[in-house]
Amino acid sequence: MGRDEQDVQAGVEEAADTRRPRSVYGVGTEPDARFSLANERTALAWVRTGLGLVAGGVALTSFATFADMPGVLDVVAGVACLAGAGFAGYALVSWRRNERALRLRRRLPAPSGLPVLVVGVVILALLLAGYAVGSAAGS
Repeated sequence: MGRDEQDVQAGVEEAADTRRPRSVYGVGTEPDARFSLANERTALAWVRTGLGLVAGGVALTSFATFADMPGVLDVVAGVACLAGAGFAGYALVSWRRNERALRLRRRLPAPSGLPVLVVGVVILALLLAGYAVGSAAGS
């Protein structure tokens, strides 16, 4: 490696030390960019899921207000909004854990958000189906 290439490499390493959060970029060595970008795309997908839940909650409560529907929909909307916020927070925590593991050349941690999302969707679907059947039977 020539002197110019060493200077460029040193400049890259110095730039890496100034990135934030330092708890992520201040450890280990730079991983293959493809893995870091895949980790970022996954985090953005979780944020998108959270945003979808928040938007769905807002739409549901708006619809319930205009249609003069019972307050149970407001509760479901509130739960959806809180779940959306939770998944957005999970995206950041998961991104950080995975990026540190990549930089330290460790195995990636097991995903913990997906089972929670699946169980939550199943429970919500069952509750709403039960509510719909109960409302239809009561009419």
